[in-house]
Amino acid sequence: ENIVFWGGREGYQSMLNTNIKREIDHMAQLFKMAIKYKQQHNMTAQFLIEPKPREPTKHQYDYDAQTTMCFLQTYNLQDHFKLNIEPNHTTLAGHDFEHDIIIASQYGMLGSIDSNTGDPLLGWDTDQFPMDVKKATLVMSAVIDQNGLQPGGLNFDCKVRRESTDPEDLFIGHIGAMDTFAKGLRNAAKMKEDALLSNMVKNRYKTFDYGFGKRLEDGELTLDDCEAYVLDNGESELTSGKQELYEMILNRYTT
Repeated sequence: ENIVFWGGREGYQSMLNTNIKREIDHMAQLFKMAIKYKQQHNMTAQFLIEPKPREPTKHQYDYDAQTTMCFLQTYNLQDHFKLNIEPNHTTLAGHDFEHDIIIASQYGMLGSIDSNTGDPLLGWDTDQFPMDVKKATLVMSAVIDQNGLQPGGLNFDCKVRRESTDPEDLFIGHIGAMDTFAKGLRNAAKMKEDALLSNMVKNRYKTFDYGFGKRLEDGELTLDDCEAYVLDNGESELTSGKQELYEMILNRYTT
């Protein structure tokens, strides 16, 4: 039900011998040909692109979720593709494990997840089994918020470590990773039921729900309007972001 395009060689090793714009145009043309082929053969599979910042090329054109979504919008492909996010690729791009999943989900572009992780101290794609319950909780919270991943899912693109030489290690890895995401799902469901963190976030942005803030968010104001508002009302009150409190509350659900 899903076809994943992994652009591992759609990038460059050196800018000296590369016409970047032309190569990205060619990549877009390939995707347009794929769309036409899908339509000609009445295929129903969901097309997915899997972002990755580098390896084997020095720089890949589908660097991360935001870069890939921008590419799809630029070439008018956004209605035909979603993203298959691999968190190991996300951390290679310099983001948190859950970053690309949340970004893609909030823009309606999360189609599936390659459920693996990497070693933050290594600069390559290690494809380890995910065993971090806190990270799994944040991922499954995003999945719940978008009512599931259908027709995508959690695909364990993982392998055991070189030193894990017993046949049972392969089973341990898969079972442990599945248990990790099951625990993450339970935690995320409880977080959603309690709505403590979500209400705190909602409260943080409440001034954009009415009055001047709402008009600003709706695009009704100009920079001159903003200047006049500040002159009339003074500087906005400084409100704490409470990051430490958010982190402490998350710990309640994940430890």
